[in-house]
Amino acid sequence: MFSRLVFGLGLLSATALVHPALAADVRTLQIIVSKDKQSLAVYDGTEVVATSKVSTGKDGHTTPSGIFSVLEKQKYHESNLYSNAPMPFMQRLTWSGIALHESNSVPRYPASHGCVRMPAAFAKMLYGMTDRGVPVIISDGELAPQPIEHPTLFHPDAPAMPLLSDVELRPSMPDSPEKPVQVAMNDTAAMPMPAALPIAAPEPEPPSEPISMLVTRRTLRETVIDIQTLLNQLGFSAGNPDGFLGPSTVQAIKAFRTLRPAEFAADRSLVSDTLLKEVYAAAGKGEPPNGVIMVRQAFKPLFEAPVTIADPGLALGTHFLTLHAVDAKAGTADWLGITLENNLSRETMKRLGITNQESSIITGKPIARSLSRITIPDETRRKIDALIAPGSTLTISDTGLGRETGEGTDFITITRG
Repeated sequence: MFSRLVFGLGLLSATALVHPALAADVRTLQIIVSKDKQSLAVYDGTEVVATSKVSTGKDGHTTPSGIFSVLEKQKYHESNLYSNAPMPFMQRLTWSGIALHESNSVPRYPASHGCVRMPAAFAKMLYGMTDRGVPVIISDGELAPQPIEHPTLFHPDAPAMPLLSDVELRPSMPDSPEKPVQVAMNDTAAMPMPAALPIAAPEPEPPSEPISMLVTRRTLRETVIDIQTLLNQLGFSAGNPDGFLGPSTVQAIKAFRTLRPAEFAADRSLVSDTLLKEVYAAAGKGEPPNGVIMVRQAFKPLFEAPVTIADPGLALGTHFLTLHAVDAKAGTADWLGITLENNLSRETMKRLGITNQESSIITGKPIARSLSRITIPDETRRKIDALIAPGSTLTISDTGLGRETGEGTDFITITRG
């Protein structure tokens, strides 16, 4: 890796910078594109290890701002949208046509049809640095990842030091100086042996593949999945919990409502907050959650679980966190965070029940404020703690999965179309 990067350095113009730190684990890299500056920076942790000028989308073909990752790589690709235009060293960000790629026209002002153009030498070098899954952040202004510590963030459990399970513990301090000190030791038929030393805990094996996570507000899909799951537990045949209002689910909901005419006298909607609360109460589950955490690995859904978001009328904002390093032995994790500006439309705020966008502001400590409002059940936390690895990511967003998130993607969040 290092020799290839040194070779690349000789090809780059004065607009680019390369650092030997790129020899480190490429999964901890992230790429940040500034549309205002028409620049690209590659970070390894908080350190800039490569930079270049770029050209993003011009008027009418704006490059979307948001959180992406490299989905696919091809050394030579032709555009499916624009007359088979060549796109060498293409790194795809969305299946709808946004990518990083080489171009012989990078004037350092918006000039593309939506992609991020890069000079030839830099595009080739960047292609050799990255793997699929490397995060790519596109924003209007310049951003830089910063270290963040917060009790809500995930970290590996430090292994406990095992004790001798079959040894009776005795006091080690004598009642008086004349008495001998007693120590814990195994009884044997032969001559007494020295007390055994504690057995060192085995070195924990880190997970082989990083995960990506999204914390967001619950949508109708998550609500229907909950209703289906709980109605099945209550003996109603609601069908497979898939989030779709199929015939079995509709029939089960109607049957449940029929048994509680007083509760639903003023509620004419098939799926409503009243229905969710009544189903939760009938199942003995308490108050329903208003948030969800979704987990993916290798571009495939792994699982999802409910979370609770305090002060739901206040926007969470859009934040992206990456796990730069993990010390499994010490049980620590080094997280880095970025906040993206994300102005929600009036219609979106109304749909999500948001009355205040204060958390969308990128000054102060917006990540810590948002994390402090998120409560994750202990069982879910333990499950995720066991999965995290360097390169794992966490997105916090008000706006759900987003239209670009789908089969063969990580969580894609669009902040400006």
